Amino acid sequence: MSRPYLLMPRVLARTALAALAVLAALAAACTDDEAAPEPATTVAPATQTQPSPTAEATTPPTETPTPSPSPTREPRVWPEASSAPIGDAEALELMDTLTDLEAGEEAWRLALARIVHADDDRFAAVLIELLWARDTRILRDGLDYLEYYDALKDITDADISPNRHYWIRWYGESDLEPPPGFTGWKGRLLSIIDEQFGEFLSDEHASAIRVEEILWGGVLVDSIPPLEFPDMLDPEDVDYLEPDEAVFGIAINGEAHAYPLRILDWHEMANIEVGGVPISLAYCTLCGAAIAYDDRGPDGVTYNFGTSGFLYRSNKLMYDRNTRTLWNQFTGEPVLGELVGKLDLEGNPLRLNLLPVVLSTYSDWLARHPDTTVLDINTGYARLYHPGAAYGHYFSEPDTMFPVWLRSDDLYLKQYVYGLRMGGARKAYPVDVLAEERVVNDVFNDQPIVLVTEQTIDTFGISRVGPVLYPSGGEVRAFERGERRFYPGPEDGTVVDATGAEWTVTEDALVGPNGERLERISGHLAFWFGWYAFFPETELYAGSR
Repeated sequence: MSRPYLLMPRVLARTALAALAVLAALAAACTDDEAAPEPATTVAPATQTQPSPTAEATTPPTETPTPSPSPTREPRVWPEASSAPIGDAEALELMDTLTDLEAGEEAWRLALARIVHADDDRFAAVLIELLWARDTRILRDGLDYLEYYDALKDITDADISPNRHYWIRWYGESDLEPPPGFTGWKGRLLSIIDEQFGEFLSDEHASAIRVEEILWGGVLVDSIPPLEFPDMLDPEDVDYLEPDEAVFGIAINGEAHAYPLRILDWHEMANIEVGGVPISLAYCTLCGAAIAYDDRGPDGVTYNFGTSGFLYRSNKLMYDRNTRTLWNQFTGEPVLGELVGKLDLEGNPLRLNLLPVVLSTYSDWLARHPDTTVLDINTGYARLYHPGAAYGHYFSEPDTMFPVWLRSDDLYLKQYVYGLRMGGARKAYPVDVLAEERVVNDVFNDQPIVLVTEQTIDTFGISRVGPVLYPSGGEVRAFERGERRFYPGPEDGTVVDATGAEWTVTEDALVGPNGERLERISGHLAFWFGWYAFFPETELYAGSR
């Protein structure tokens, strides 16, 4: 029988958490050192500087500072306790004691003492969670924050400041594993916020990722509401968009749709149908990646996705409403739940198929697709749907909102790249380099390809702190090229081959003068930190010069 947890009164909890959800939405652009849900767990900003939206980065960023050591204090004297190894059953009992309402301070302190005297570093993940729970007041009662911190230092011998974000990064770099039962324990702890969190995090579920790295994003399940087959408008009925505003464009089977970022920023997911194909346009604002997935899974199942409220390496975890399995938005793979380990119809690990999506301006998309439809601004939700309102401050700042331990200083954290994946190969192309070269002939995974970049797109808007100007990415499309090489054409939307023959850039293919087609290759934009966090083995395009 499970023990009662250190719950806030349920009504107060729901009220407080609803307020947190609203605050998180309004303040969603906070950087890592001012995240709304965790006001006391700040991370010192990186010393690197962000280039202006239109400027080319000419020097590499400086390295993010090493986590600072802890302030000098006298070592804590723990109550006497056994130093014998802790078995799995006792480990679960200790975890539950630390979040047991009826246990009281003496029992909580003795549980910590037992862990410290046993020098059991498996509990590092448990103590990091308790730092967060006490700091955010999710656990209204419990020991002082510094007691958990001192225990964490004692079992890890790590001299790091009390800042939880530093500890998350430290843990990510370690090879530690938590005690058995940690997933369910964490689920019970998080169910204080939303009971559905406990359903996601269950010991019964297989996991393809470290559950220790799953963070609460500050919102409840689907409280960043996905758009479910939203109404679309004909262009003549659209009166809220400026010509140079950024939109995500999708065109399939002769049907074109435009989804303005000013709206998608608030929803981060659109379950839609384009050209008869069910699609999830999954948009992780934190990592700058809008990815179009074919909902017709390669296992023969058609999926529908929602927003879990969880993050993994600052990337949103979505969930399918069929099985309530958590999926990695960036990789399109199930990571925690019933579908982990499932194979597709060809016997390969289950992974959603990518579909082409492109960033463009509304005027340019409309010029290419005069019959396009456009997302209706009347979504049924009360939001400030003007540019920059949701994430403008975050987009204009150089830092991440949540800690990411697996990172590379080859580019700025939030420098845009265009990412391609084929088989097991991955390659990232800095958008500013693509824009400078316009047409890039490359070989990726032994396949000749060409990337055509029309423009980079900046957004001017009003964030919660005032006017902001920030890059939104670039209009990039990738295609097969066979044995040809291509060069910029005489007009936008065209390229020429070595013979001077003009080819037209379409959403499906490069189309030659005789109707020859070179097919589109699906890729997407992302912040560099987001791409690298999941594909550290990636190639990085350095330019043709």
